[in-house]
Amino acid sequence: MATRDLQLNSGMRCAKYMLLIVSFMFAITAILLVMVGSTIQAIFGDFRQFVDDHFLSPPALLIAIGFILLFVATLGAYGAIKESVMLINLYGVCLFLVFILEVSASIAAFVMQGQVREMLVRTMNESLANYESNEYIQAGVDFMQSGLECCGVDGPRDWINFIQQSNSTDNRIDVPLSCCGMYSYDLESCEKQYENGCFGRMDFIISQSTMLIATGATTVAFVQLLGALCAFMLAKTLRRNKSIREARRWQLQQSLGVLISGGKMAPPMNSPMTGYTQLEKSERFYEREPIAYTPNSPSVN
Repeated sequence: MATRDLQLNSGMRCAKYMLLIVSFMFAITAILLVMVGSTIQAIFGDFRQFVDDHFLSPPALLIAIGFILLFVATLGAYGAIKESVMLINLYGVCLFLVFILEVSASIAAFVMQGQVREMLVRTMNESLANYESNEYIQAGVDFMQSGLECCGVDGPRDWINFIQQSNSTDNRIDVPLSCCGMYSYDLESCEKQYENGCFGRMDFIISQSTMLIATGATTVAFVQLLGALCAFMLAKTLRRNKSIREARRWQLQQSLGVLISGGKMAPPMNSPMTGYTQLEKSERFYEREPIAYTPNSPSVN
C-alpha cells in the first residue's frame, strides 16, 4: 500500500511539474511573439506610406496573441500549483483558442505575401508622383532612399518624369538630395548617386517580414495545439490520480473502522482509544452470577 501511494504521489508531482515547464515555455514564446510583432510593426510604420492598411493587421494580431498567451501560461502554472482539474481544462481550451488566432494570422500573412510586389509598385510610383506636392510623402521617400541607399523605384531614371530636369551637358539626371551617396568636399554638389532602385530592397524587407509572421505563427500554432492536447491529458491524469487517492483513503478509513458521523470521524467502540471494549456473546454469558445447585431444590421427576 505504501509503495502504491508513493507511486501515485510521484505521478501527481510529475504531471504538475510537466505542466509548469510547459507553461514556462509558453510564457517565453509569448514574449518572443510580442517582440517580433512589435519589430515588424515598427518596420511597417517606418515605411507606412508604401504599405497598405491591411498589412498592419498581422503584426498587431501577433502582439495581441503574445499577451493573451502570457495570461494563459500564467493560468496554466496556477492551475498546476493548485492541482485544479477545472483550471487545467480551462487552460487547454484557451490554448486551443490561441491556436485558432495564430492560424488566422498565418493565413493572412501567407495571403499578403503574394500581394507585396503589386502593392509596392503602385505605392512607390504614387509617392514619386506626389513627391514635390506633399511634404509628408517627400519625407517618407527621402527616408527610404537615404536609409536603404537607393534611388527611385527601379533606378535614378525614374525621377525624369517627376522632377524637372536641368539642361546639363554631362547627362546627369536631377534627383532628390536623398539619392546622393557621396557629396563633394564643399558639400555643394553630389559626387556619387545611388544607382540601385528601391523596389528590390523594399520588396525584400516587406516580403521577409510577412514571411516571418506566417512561419512564426504557424510554428507556434502547432506547438500550441500540442500544448492543448498535453493539458487535457494532464487534467485527465490528475483527475484519475485524485480519484484513486480518494478511493484508497476511503478504503483505509474503512479498514481502520473509522465511522463518519456528522462530518466528524470517531473511532470504533471497540477501539482502545475509547477505553471501552464490547464483550462478545460468550463473555456476556459468563458475566452473570453463577447458578448454584442445592439439595433442597425441587426436582422434577
